[in-house]
Amino acid sequence: MSKRDYYEVLGVERSAENGELKSAYRKLALKHHPDRNPDDPEAAEKFKEASEAYAVLSDTEKRARYDRFGHAGLGAGASGFSGFDPSVFGEFSDLFENLFGFAGFGGGGSARPSGSDVVYRMEVSFQDAAMGVEAPLKISRLVSCDRCSGSGAEPGTRPKTCPGCDGRGRQRFSQGFLVVTRPCATCGGAGRVVEKPCRECRGDGRKRGTREITIRIPAGIETGSRLRIAGEGDAGPAGGPPGDLYVVLTVVEDEIFEREGDDIVLRLDLPFPTLVLGGEVTAPTLEGEEKFAIPRGTKVGSEMRLHNRGFGRLGRRGRGDFVVRIGVIVPESPSEKEKELLRQYAEMTGAPVAEKGVFAKAKKIFS
Repeated sequence: MSKRDYYEVLGVERSAENGELKSAYRKLALKHHPDRNPDDPEAAEKFKEASEAYAVLSDTEKRARYDRFGHAGLGAGASGFSGFDPSVFGEFSDLFENLFGFAGFGGGGSARPSGSDVVYRMEVSFQDAAMGVEAPLKISRLVSCDRCSGSGAEPGTRPKTCPGCDGRGRQRFSQGFLVVTRPCATCGGAGRVVEKPCRECRGDGRKRGTREITIRIPAGIETGSRLRIAGEGDAGPAGGPPGDLYVVLTVVEDEIFEREGDDIVLRLDLPFPTLVLGGEVTAPTLEGEEKFAIPRGTKVGSEMRLHNRGFGRLGRRGRGDFVVRIGVIVPESPSEKEKELLRQYAEMTGAPVAEKGVFAKAKKIFS
Protein backbone atom coordinates (compact mmCIF):
# COMPACT_ATOMS: atom_id res chain seq x y z
CA MET A 1 0.00 0.00 0.00
CA SER A 2 1.50 3.37 -1.02
CA LYS A 3 2.11 6.03 1.57
CA ARG A 4 -0.03 9.13 1.71
CA ASP A 5 1.52 12.50 0.92
CA TYR A 6 2.98 13.94 4.14
CA TYR A 7 1.45 17.37 3.56
CA GLU A 8 -1.94 15.71 3.08
CA VAL A 9 -1.45 13.74 6.31
CA LEU A 10 -0.89 16.93 8.31
CA GLY A 11 -3.50 18.87 6.35
CA VAL A 12 -1.18 21.74 5.37
CA GLU A 13 -0.06 23.38 2.14
CA ARG A 14 3.36 22.55 0.65
CA SER A 15 4.48 26.09 1.50
CA ALA A 16 3.64 25.65 5.21
CA GLU A 17 6.24 27.03 7.61
CA ASN A 18 7.51 25.31 10.75
CA GLY A 19 4.91 26.95 12.98
CA GLU A 20 2.05 25.65 10.84
CA LEU A 21 3.57 22.16 10.75
CA LYS A 22 3.96 22.11 14.51
CA SER A 23 0.40 23.31 15.11
CA ALA A 24 -1.06 20.77 12.68
CA TYR A 25 0.89 17.90 14.20
CA ARG A 26 -0.04 18.97 17.73
CA LYS A 27 -3.76 18.78 16.93
CA LEU A 28 -3.48 15.36 15.29
CA ALA A 29 -1.30 13.98 18.09
CA LEU A 30 -3.82 15.06 20.72
CA LYS A 31 -6.70 13.58 18.75
CA HIS A 32 -5.15 10.20 17.87
CA HIS A 33 -2.71 9.51 20.71
CA PRO A 34 -2.96 5.82 21.79
CA ASP A 35 -3.38 6.79 25.45
CA ARG A 36 -6.58 8.59 24.54
CA ASN A 37 -7.74 5.81 22.22
CA PRO A 38 -6.60 2.57 23.90
CA ASP A 39 -9.00 0.31 21.97
CA ASP A 40 -8.74 1.97 18.58
CA PRO A 41 -5.96 0.53 16.35
CA GLU A 42 -6.93 2.95 13.57
CA ALA A 43 -6.16 5.91 15.84
CA ALA A 44 -2.77 4.41 16.65
CA GLU A 45 -1.97 4.15 12.95
CA LYS A 46 -3.06 7.74 12.32
CA PHE A 47 -0.90 8.90 15.23
CA LYS A 48 2.07 7.00 13.81
CA GLU A 49 1.43 8.40 10.31
CA ALA A 50 1.22 12.00 11.59
CA SER A 51 4.38 11.56 13.68
CA GLU A 52 6.27 10.20 10.68
CA ALA A 53 5.10 13.10 8.49
CA TYR A 54 6.16 15.68 11.08
CA ALA A 55 9.53 13.99 11.64
CA VAL A 56 10.34 14.42 7.94
CA LEU A 57 8.81 17.84 7.22
CA SER A 58 10.24 19.47 10.37
CA ASP A 59 13.76 18.49 9.26
CA THR A 60 15.07 20.97 6.65
CA GLU A 61 17.24 18.49 4.73
CA LYS A 62 14.71 15.64 4.79
CA ARG A 63 11.95 18.01 3.67
CA ALA A 64 14.08 19.23 0.75
CA ARG A 65 14.70 15.66 -0.42
CA TYR A 66 11.02 14.76 0.02
CA ASP A 67 9.85 17.84 -1.92
CA ARG A 68 12.17 16.90 -4.78
CA PHE A 69 11.87 13.13 -4.93
CA GLY A 70 8.88 12.17 -2.75
CA HIS A 71 9.08 9.13 -0.48
CA ALA A 72 11.78 7.61 -2.69
CA GLY A 73 14.12 10.48 -1.85
CA LEU A 74 14.23 9.49 1.82
CA GLY A 75 15.90 6.15 1.11
CA ALA A 76 14.98 2.67 2.26
CA GLY A 77 13.54 2.85 5.76
CA ALA A 78 14.47 6.52 6.15
CA SER A 79 10.88 7.59 6.53
CA GLY A 80 9.88 4.80 8.85
CA PHE A 81 8.80 5.67 12.38
CA SER A 82 9.60 3.49 15.33
CA GLY A 83 8.62 5.64 18.28
CA PHE A 84 9.49 9.11 19.49
CA ASP A 85 12.85 10.71 18.76
CA PRO A 86 13.33 13.16 21.66
CA SER A 87 15.43 15.49 19.50
CA VAL A 88 12.45 15.98 17.17
CA PHE A 89 9.48 15.69 19.51
CA GLY A 90 10.93 16.95 22.80
CA GLU A 91 9.18 20.30 22.36
CA PHE A 92 5.82 18.52 22.88
CA SER A 93 6.83 16.70 26.06
CA ASP A 94 5.09 19.02 28.53
CA LEU A 95 1.87 18.83 26.52
CA PHE A 96 1.75 15.03 26.57
CA GLU A 97 2.81 14.85 30.21
CA ASN A 98 -0.07 17.10 31.22
CA LEU A 99 -2.60 15.20 29.14
CA PHE A 100 -1.56 11.63 29.75
CA GLY A 101 0.39 11.69 33.00
CA PHE A 102 3.72 10.21 31.92
CA ALA A 103 7.14 11.72 32.48
CA GLY A 104 8.77 12.23 29.10
CA PHE A 105 8.62 10.14 25.96
CA GLY A 106 10.95 7.54 27.37
CA GLY A 107 8.63 6.39 30.15
CA GLY A 108 8.32 7.13 33.85
CA GLY A 109 10.87 7.93 36.50
CA SER A 110 12.91 10.96 37.41
CA ALA A 111 14.41 12.80 34.46
CA ARG A 112 16.94 15.48 35.35
CA PRO A 113 16.36 18.69 33.41
CA SER A 114 18.60 19.07 30.39
CA GLY A 115 20.83 22.03 29.66
CA SER A 116 19.84 24.89 27.41
CA ASP A 117 20.65 24.99 23.73
CA VAL A 118 23.41 27.37 22.68
CA VAL A 119 23.18 29.49 19.51
CA TYR A 120 26.38 30.63 17.81
CA ARG A 121 26.43 32.92 14.78
CA MET A 122 29.25 32.38 12.32
CA GLU A 123 30.39 34.04 9.10
CA VAL A 124 31.55 31.81 6.24
CA SER A 125 33.47 32.93 3.18
CA PHE A 126 31.91 32.58 -0.27
CA GLN A 127 34.45 29.93 -1.26
CA ASP A 128 33.99 27.87 1.93
CA ALA A 129 30.21 27.97 1.45
CA ALA A 130 30.65 26.67 -2.09
CA MET A 131 33.22 23.97 -1.37
CA GLY A 132 32.53 23.01 2.27
CA VAL A 133 35.09 23.27 5.05
CA GLU A 134 36.02 22.05 8.50
CA ALA A 135 36.11 25.06 10.81
CA PRO A 136 37.37 25.43 14.40
CA LEU A 137 34.88 26.89 16.84
CA LYS A 138 35.44 28.27 20.33
CA ILE A 139 32.21 28.48 22.29
CA SER A 140 31.35 29.78 25.73
CA ARG A 141 28.86 27.63 27.60
CA LEU A 142 27.97 26.15 30.99
CA VAL A 143 30.16 23.13 31.73
CA SER A 144 30.06 20.55 34.49
CA CYS A 145 31.66 21.81 37.71
CA ASP A 146 35.02 20.10 38.33
CA ARG A 147 34.88 20.56 42.08
CA CYS A 148 31.66 18.59 42.62
CA SER A 149 31.72 16.57 39.36
CA GLY A 150 28.42 18.13 38.40
CA SER A 151 26.47 16.94 41.43
CA GLY A 152 26.08 20.41 42.93
CA ALA A 153 27.00 19.06 46.38
CA GLU A 154 30.11 20.04 48.33
CA PRO A 155 32.79 17.32 48.01
CA GLY A 156 32.36 14.73 50.75
CA THR A 157 28.58 15.10 50.72
CA ARG A 158 25.86 13.73 48.44
CA PRO A 159 22.48 15.02 47.29
CA LYS A 160 19.52 13.39 49.06
CA THR A 161 16.33 12.03 47.61
CA CYS A 162 13.67 14.73 47.47
CA PRO A 163 11.01 14.09 50.15
CA GLY A 164 8.36 15.92 48.12
CA CYS A 165 8.38 13.53 45.16
CA ASP A 166 10.37 10.52 46.49
CA GLY A 167 12.99 11.12 43.83
CA ARG A 168 10.61 11.02 40.85
CA GLY A 169 11.03 14.70 40.08
CA ARG A 170 7.32 15.09 39.41
CA GLN A 171 4.14 15.26 41.43
CA ARG A 172 0.79 13.90 40.25
CA PHE A 173 -2.54 15.64 40.59
CA SER A 174 -6.04 14.59 39.56
CA GLN A 175 -8.06 16.95 37.37
CA GLY A 176 -11.38 15.31 36.69
CA PHE A 177 -10.74 12.12 34.70
CA LEU A 178 -7.20 13.25 33.83
CA VAL A 179 -4.07 12.61 35.86
CA VAL A 180 -1.74 15.61 35.53
CA THR A 181 1.96 15.56 36.39
CA ARG A 182 4.04 18.62 37.15
CA PRO A 183 7.66 19.28 38.15
CA CYS A 184 8.11 18.89 41.88
CA ALA A 185 7.95 22.25 43.66
CA THR A 186 10.51 21.14 46.25
CA CYS A 187 13.35 20.03 43.95
CA GLY A 188 12.35 21.72 40.69
CA GLY A 189 12.15 18.36 38.91
CA ALA A 190 15.64 17.16 39.84
CA GLY A 191 14.37 14.42 42.15
CA ARG A 192 16.98 15.27 44.77
CA VAL A 193 17.89 18.01 47.22
CA VAL A 194 21.37 19.41 47.84
CA GLU A 195 21.68 20.20 51.54
CA LYS A 196 25.27 21.48 51.36
CA PRO A 197 25.82 23.18 47.99
CA CYS A 198 29.22 23.23 46.32
CA ARG A 199 30.78 26.60 47.06
CA GLU A 200 32.22 26.92 43.55
CA CYS A 201 29.00 26.39 41.55
CA ARG A 202 26.58 27.17 44.44
CA GLY A 203 24.71 23.92 44.02
CA ASP A 204 24.00 24.22 40.32
CA GLY A 205 26.62 21.66 39.27
CA ARG A 206 27.77 23.94 36.44
CA LYS A 207 30.06 26.87 35.77
CA ARG A 208 30.94 29.05 32.81
CA GLY A 209 33.67 27.67 30.56
CA THR A 210 34.88 27.51 26.97
CA ARG A 211 35.37 24.60 24.60
CA GLU A 212 37.04 24.32 21.22
CA ILE A 213 35.45 22.01 18.69
CA THR A 214 35.72 21.47 14.94
CA ILE A 215 32.54 21.49 12.88
CA ARG A 216 31.98 20.36 9.32
CA ILE A 217 30.26 22.99 7.18
CA PRO A 218 28.75 21.21 4.16
CA ALA A 219 29.11 22.54 0.63
CA GLY A 220 26.10 24.50 -0.59
CA ILE A 221 25.01 26.27 2.59
CA GLU A 222 23.51 29.74 2.35
CA THR A 223 22.85 32.62 4.70
CA GLY A 224 20.43 31.43 7.38
CA SER A 225 21.48 27.78 7.20
CA ARG A 226 21.62 26.18 10.64
CA LEU A 227 23.79 23.33 11.85
CA ARG A 228 22.85 21.29 14.93
CA ILE A 229 25.62 19.66 16.97
CA ALA A 230 24.00 17.37 19.53
CA GLY A 231 25.24 17.51 23.12
CA GLU A 232 27.44 20.58 22.68
CA GLY A 233 25.13 23.05 24.43
CA ASP A 234 25.00 23.97 28.12
CA ALA A 235 25.55 21.15 30.60
CA GLY A 236 22.35 20.15 32.40
CA PRO A 237 21.86 21.25 36.02
CA ALA A 238 22.59 18.67 38.73
CA GLY A 239 24.27 16.35 36.23
CA GLY A 240 21.44 16.44 33.70
CA PRO A 241 22.06 15.86 29.97
CA PRO A 242 23.53 18.73 27.92
CA GLY A 243 21.62 20.80 25.41
CA ASP A 244 22.55 21.16 21.75
CA LEU A 245 24.64 23.69 19.86
CA TYR A 246 23.06 25.48 16.89
CA VAL A 247 25.41 27.27 14.50
CA VAL A 248 23.62 29.88 12.37
CA LEU A 249 25.62 30.71 9.25
CA THR A 250 26.02 33.90 7.24
CA VAL A 251 27.76 33.70 3.85
CA VAL A 252 29.94 36.74 3.15
CA GLU A 253 29.37 38.26 -0.29
CA ASP A 254 32.29 38.02 -2.71
CA GLU A 255 33.73 41.02 -4.54
CA ILE A 256 34.09 39.10 -7.82
CA PHE A 257 31.62 36.22 -7.90
CA GLU A 258 27.84 36.07 -7.56
CA ARG A 259 25.59 33.17 -6.65
CA GLU A 260 22.53 32.10 -8.62
CA GLY A 261 21.09 28.98 -7.00
CA ASP A 262 23.90 26.42 -7.13
CA ASP A 263 25.73 28.28 -9.91
CA ILE A 264 28.60 30.74 -9.51
CA VAL A 265 28.50 33.67 -11.91
CA LEU A 266 31.47 35.76 -13.07
CA ARG A 267 30.58 38.87 -15.06
CA LEU A 268 33.46 39.31 -17.48
CA ASP A 269 33.58 42.55 -19.51
CA LEU A 270 35.81 42.37 -22.59
CA PRO A 271 37.00 44.92 -25.17
CA PHE A 272 34.84 45.21 -28.29
CA PRO A 273 37.59 43.96 -30.66
CA THR A 274 37.96 40.75 -28.61
CA LEU A 275 34.24 40.03 -29.00
CA VAL A 276 34.40 40.67 -32.74
CA LEU A 277 37.69 38.99 -33.62
CA GLY A 278 37.84 36.38 -30.83
CA GLY A 279 40.79 35.74 -28.54
CA GLU A 280 41.98 34.09 -25.37
CA VAL A 281 41.51 35.67 -21.93
CA THR A 282 42.44 34.70 -18.39
CA ALA A 283 39.75 34.88 -15.70
CA PRO A 284 39.51 33.88 -12.01
CA THR A 285 37.60 30.83 -10.72
CA LEU A 286 37.30 29.39 -7.21
CA GLU A 287 40.21 27.06 -7.98
CA GLY A 288 42.46 29.77 -9.47
CA GLU A 289 42.88 31.51 -12.82
CA GLU A 290 41.92 29.73 -16.03
CA LYS A 291 42.14 30.54 -19.74
CA PHE A 292 38.95 30.92 -21.77
CA ALA A 293 38.72 30.94 -25.57
CA ILE A 294 36.41 33.70 -26.81
CA PRO A 295 34.88 32.74 -30.19
CA ARG A 296 34.64 35.30 -33.00
CA GLY A 297 31.42 37.26 -33.00
CA THR A 298 30.62 36.63 -29.32
CA LYS A 299 27.53 38.60 -28.32
CA VAL A 300 27.08 40.56 -25.11
CA GLY A 301 25.18 38.37 -22.64
CA SER A 302 26.66 35.13 -23.96
CA GLU A 303 27.62 32.53 -21.37
CA MET A 304 30.37 29.97 -21.04
CA ARG A 305 29.97 27.19 -18.49
CA LEU A 306 32.37 25.02 -16.54
CA HIS A 307 30.13 22.15 -15.48
CA ASN A 308 30.23 20.88 -11.89
CA ARG A 309 32.40 23.80 -10.76
CA GLY A 310 29.85 25.80 -8.77
CA PHE A 311 28.30 25.42 -5.31
CA GLY A 312 27.85 22.00 -3.79
CA ARG A 313 24.24 20.84 -3.82
CA LEU A 314 23.18 20.65 -0.19
CA GLY A 315 21.84 17.21 0.64
CA ARG A 316 22.44 16.00 -2.93
CA ARG A 317 25.34 14.86 -5.05
CA GLY A 318 27.23 17.04 -7.48
CA ARG A 319 27.74 20.76 -7.81
CA GLY A 320 26.32 23.58 -9.87
CA ASP A 321 28.16 25.24 -12.76
CA PHE A 322 30.67 28.06 -13.00
CA VAL A 323 29.15 30.55 -15.43
CA VAL A 324 31.13 33.26 -17.25
CA ARG A 325 28.68 35.92 -18.44
CA ILE A 326 30.14 38.16 -21.17
CA GLY A 327 29.82 41.95 -21.21
CA VAL A 328 31.59 44.71 -23.15
CA ILE A 329 34.02 47.39 -21.93
CA VAL A 330 32.94 50.89 -22.96
CA PRO A 331 35.77 53.44 -22.58
CA GLU A 332 34.62 56.40 -20.48
CA SER A 333 37.30 58.80 -21.72
CA PRO A 334 38.69 57.65 -25.07
CA SER A 335 41.72 59.43 -26.49
CA GLU A 336 41.49 61.56 -29.61
CA LYS A 337 43.11 58.81 -31.66
CA GLU A 338 40.60 56.27 -30.35
CA LYS A 339 37.74 58.61 -31.17
CA GLU A 340 39.00 59.07 -34.72
CA LEU A 341 39.37 55.33 -35.28
CA LEU A 342 35.86 54.77 -33.87
CA ARG A 343 34.43 57.42 -36.23
CA GLN A 344 36.12 55.70 -39.16
CA TYR A 345 34.62 52.36 -38.09
CA ALA A 346 31.20 53.97 -37.63
CA GLU A 347 31.42 55.45 -41.13
CA MET A 348 32.30 52.05 -42.57
CA THR A 349 29.38 50.30 -40.82
CA GLY A 350 26.86 53.14 -41.04
CA ALA A 351 26.56 53.39 -37.26
CA PRO A 352 25.00 56.66 -36.06
CA VAL A 353 27.44 58.72 -33.96
CA ALA A 354 27.62 62.34 -32.81
CA GLU A 355 29.49 64.80 -34.98
CA LYS A 356 32.55 66.60 -33.67
CA GLY A 357 31.70 69.46 -31.33
CA VAL A 358 28.03 68.45 -30.84
CA PHE A 359 28.42 67.71 -27.12
CA ALA A 360 30.43 70.88 -26.56
CA LYS A 361 27.59 72.94 -28.09
CA ALA A 362 25.00 71.10 -26.02
CA LYS A 363 26.98 71.82 -22.87
CA LYS A 364 26.90 75.56 -23.60
CA ILE A 365 23.15 75.50 -24.23
CA PHE A 366 22.23 73.77 -20.95
CA SER A 367 24.88 75.38 -18.73
